[in-house]
Amino acid sequence: MSPDGVPRYSDEDKCLKCGLCYSICTQVEELDQELLEKFNWIPPMGRYERVASARTTNYEVRNVCTDGGVVTSLLMYMLDYNLIEGAVVSRFVGPFNRVPMIATDRKDILSSAGSDFSASTHVGVVGDEYSTYSPGAFALKDLAGSMRTSRLALVGTPCQIHTIGKMQCLNIVPSDMVKYTIGLFCMENFAFSPLAKQEIESKIGATMDEIRKLNIKDDLTVTLNDGKSVHIPFDAIHDFARPACLRCTEFASDFADISVGGLGSLDGYTTVLIRTDTGQSVYQSALRLGYIEEMAYESYREKSDSQMQMITRIIDFVKQKRMRKT
Repeated sequence: MSPDGVPRYSDEDKCLKCGLCYSICTQVEELDQELLEKFNWIPPMGRYERVASARTTNYEVRNVCTDGGVVTSLLMYMLDYNLIEGAVVSRFVGPFNRVPMIATDRKDILSSAGSDFSASTHVGVVGDEYSTYSPGAFALKDLAGSMRTSRLALVGTPCQIHTIGKMQCLNIVPSDMVKYTIGLFCMENFAFSPLAKQEIESKIGATMDEIRKLNIKDDLTVTLNDGKSVHIPFDAIHDFARPACLRCTEFASDFADISVGGLGSLDGYTTVLIRTDTGQSVYQSALRLGYIEEMAYESYREKSDSQMQMITRIIDFVKQKRMRKT
């Protein structure tokens, strides 16, 4: 990406001028109709079979996860039972910076959990420009030639899940390796220059090195090493958003097998939208085998009300994101 935000060639001599990069771009409407039909999409946030509030039963995961650790435990279940040979995830290398990786064992999966910065590389190693966005699909490109890994799960933002969906519509290698997709709720990702770094530090009243965890629910919540939490409204940080994010209208990863986020659930729990039969099978098996547990309710009415509140909050954010583009 060039400084003005316009895409540029990484190696123009290798470009085949086939137009595939244009077709699978999330900012281009080509192939969107095929995706809508494939997923039986219905407004305002796509099809889903059920909604739940859940958390991991693994205390090691709970210690590092952002919300309920559901994603980490689902990936562990899929690895343990050989549903997948690896998972495309992102791991943190410093505050507001992460890189894509393919996790092939429990240690790798755990290293990608949450946003715990206590053991992270010092921010100085990151460089002058850094971003919360991790292009997970890029981790697939190195496998295209070897084809050693044939069954993968991919955890990504709505735009990444959208792109994989378009690639699968066109049968583009190596998207055929992705058998399961877990999409994250996403309002926006952030890009920080040295000046923006100073500004965000002034908003939180601390340095980047003092940040232990980030979480996004109704706002951006920054937890510091001393346990203090600072809440920053999205309106106050739009200037730091990646330009592409401000054009995106998808919040709840409509084309994933399972969509997840903290919005709508109590602290320590993950809101889970189960969208496909594939997602339902994985989720129910992990639940039955004790990898995750759902929030307990005193009555069916209380559970129903809670689920309705979760859906209402998600729809509200879906509408906010779409209105922002206009």
